[in-house]
Amino acid sequence: MAGEAVEMSEEEGAFEAFVCPLTKQVMRDPVTIETGQTFEREAILKWFRECRDNGRRPTCPLTQRELRDTEVSPSVALRSVIHEWRARNEEKDLDRACASLVGDGGFGFAGHAGDEEEEESALRALVHVSQICQRSAASKDLVRRRGVLRAVAEMLKSGSRRLRLKSLQVLRVLVEDNDDNKEELGKGDTIRTIIKFLSNEHVQERELAVSLLHELSGHEPTCERIGAVYGAILLLVGMGSSKSESAVAVDKAESTLRNLDRFDANVKQMADNGRLQPLLTRLLRGEPDTRVAMADYLGELALANDDKAAVAEQAGPLLVGMLRTGATPAKEATLKALREISSSEASAKLLLQRAGVLPPLVNDVLFSTGHLPMKLKELAATILANLVASGADFRSIPLDDDEDDDGGGGGRGRRRTLLSEDVVHSQLHLISNTGPAIGCRLLSVLAGLTSSRATVADVVAAVKSSGATISLIQFIEAAHRDIRVESLKLLRNLAPYMGAELADALGGSLSSLLRVISSDGGGVTEEQAAAVGLLGDLPEGDSSLTRQLFDLGAFRALAPKLAELRRGTIRGGNRYVTPLTEGVVKVMYRVTCALEEDAEYVEFAREAGLAPLFVELLHTNGMDTVQLYSAMALEKLSLQSSHLTAIPAPPSPPAGFGCTCLGRRPAAAAVPAGVCRVHGGFCSLRETFCLAQADGGKAVERLVACLDHLDGRVVEAALAALSTLVCDGVDAREGVVVLGEADGLRPVVDIMVESRTEALQRRAVWAVERILRVEEIAGEVAADQTVASALVEAYRNGDPRTRQTAERALRHLDRIPNFSAAFQSKRS
Repeated sequence: MAGEAVEMSEEEGAFEAFVCPLTKQVMRDPVTIETGQTFEREAILKWFRECRDNGRRPTCPLTQRELRDTEVSPSVALRSVIHEWRARNEEKDLDRACASLVGDGGFGFAGHAGDEEEEESALRALVHVSQICQRSAASKDLVRRRGVLRAVAEMLKSGSRRLRLKSLQVLRVLVEDNDDNKEELGKGDTIRTIIKFLSNEHVQERELAVSLLHELSGHEPTCERIGAVYGAILLLVGMGSSKSESAVAVDKAESTLRNLDRFDANVKQMADNGRLQPLLTRLLRGEPDTRVAMADYLGELALANDDKAAVAEQAGPLLVGMLRTGATPAKEATLKALREISSSEASAKLLLQRAGVLPPLVNDVLFSTGHLPMKLKELAATILANLVASGADFRSIPLDDDEDDDGGGGGRGRRRTLLSEDVVHSQLHLISNTGPAIGCRLLSVLAGLTSSRATVADVVAAVKSSGATISLIQFIEAAHRDIRVESLKLLRNLAPYMGAELADALGGSLSSLLRVISSDGGGVTEEQAAAVGLLGDLPEGDSSLTRQLFDLGAFRALAPKLAELRRGTIRGGNRYVTPLTEGVVKVMYRVTCALEEDAEYVEFAREAGLAPLFVELLHTNGMDTVQLYSAMALEKLSLQSSHLTAIPAPPSPPAGFGCTCLGRRPAAAAVPAGVCRVHGGFCSLRETFCLAQADGGKAVERLVACLDHLDGRVVEAALAALSTLVCDGVDAREGVVVLGEADGLRPVVDIMVESRTEALQRRAVWAVERILRVEEIAGEVAADQTVASALVEAYRNGDPRTRQTAERALRHLDRIPNFSAAFQSKRS
């Protein structure tokens, strides 16, 4: 206002009447009191209040005359004249500002600030424009018509931060409550330029830019243009959820996003960038057509698992309702959405338990006899596979909407579930009578159900009753890889429960499996791992299958592959190397189970160097199954050593047997050079599978190391292999010496004391009894109360065989009298 007073003093004197005597500024709301003097309304009313507050009667500020009343009368004519005068002056000021910004010789584009004077001129002009437009809304239209709006917009590209900041501020003033200016600013690339500021390092520029965008987004056409700029919604979503932005910037970003979500295209972009709520709101509250569109788009998104769970919780029941009652297009859109949100464990369980998705999915789509497109059945099969992969308990999830199923008899019957025989039969029927897409997904469903001990028995029974074994086996030779893989997974899960049937039915398919396993494509595939896993899980005692595999060259092909896996030659760099290794070890273990059946197997084991290979595999840390089957194979091989060794002439008996306490290694008896002290003949690990030989690559030491394994099965297998050195048919006394030299006596005793499992206790008690047959060791152990207590516990609570073994061990420790010896003494 001070500037107005200065300008006024330069005008004709009549303009002095425009100035309030109290404020000394041009009046905006002039009023007249009873003395005829004119003042600014607010100023004179304040004067009257001060008079009353000071305890005196109101007076005229100019004449000091007391007034009868304080009524004021608007000076309409003067106010109109002042308004016209102010408009003329503002127009002149605006002309000067416009000339500075867009006129010839003015600042012009302002994109390259030449010097400080030119920059200051532009800043002053921007200030004048802002002030004028704040006082007069009509001036905003004039600014637009004179090209100032466009000139200010161009200043956003200036190299001067001061000009950019002031331009953002002025633009917000110019577009506020003026749709025409918003429309004009939305043209060209100005919106894109403003959006670029959102990623600027300067905090104030970001705040001013988002405030301007918020103002522009209130205009529908401009709002649509904002959403159409690539990256705009992502930047706004990031700012709206930022922890580092100011509260004002976050609030403006959120408000802008709320304006933008009026358009479906923007809603989809927001969902793409993690802002799902607008889409869910449209899905939950929109018209039927909108719901279908949103469901369809939901199916195209790649959601994070947390988002899948949120969608399942909020929209799951609605989607299930659309699936039940919607027309074919609505069903398809819904199935697409369910396919996406069912692909995580948490969201799948929410769909099953809260939304009740299973009955309509299976009954109304997958098993529907109506004229539904096969594409919908394919989607349903994919969703069902996702649901099964969640690990939910499908025994308790009914397929019937009503809990009562009268079964045609009118009474309460058993509820149908995904595991009911007729339902599994229907799945098997679809697998055999539809295309590979549906068949593959349903094979995956059955593979998932059979991977759980709680549900596998129901599927096994249904497969047997349906006679589908042959059909399932035929799929391992299908043209589509995914079909082959899923069928192999299913058959592998069935193998422990119907291994004999599968072994009999495989027949000519064995060669196909071997081709898959032996193929070399530069890495290990899922199909290879699944195929060898199936062979490895078939009953190892099936001699007919072993013979078929042997005749097909399976063992000769897999032995070098196993050696390569051990050396790391076959890496593959993927998650299938370990299951492939485990499967190959299981298959090779099979041949060691048949060594007594045919000399060919023994000769092959020698040629392939199976014993040294299994010893090496004991050192495969992190692969419990590999270590387990390697130890089991070494037990089978070692049991053959006494039959394979070449027995020389008997050596002279040793002069004596040294002390063999647990803390010291027992002294070895003298034996002829080159003769195995345990088997009494010429032995080697490769030729006779002798674990005690020097060429065994520290076989005994590695088996002893396995006695500390966390997996009790590995411990039991290692102990069983070591027990072959002290069993009947060998020099058990020398076997104890070998164990002592490998520091294996104390671990065996410790296993018995720990008594981790019944089977392990039985095995350990047997081994300890054999060890205690050496009198020197028995004398040393007699002082160890924990050993005696463990043997007493086994004697009291073990099975009959373990009790007998524990009794013999306690006799070695003189804890139980040898009554038979006493009776013999009496008779003599």
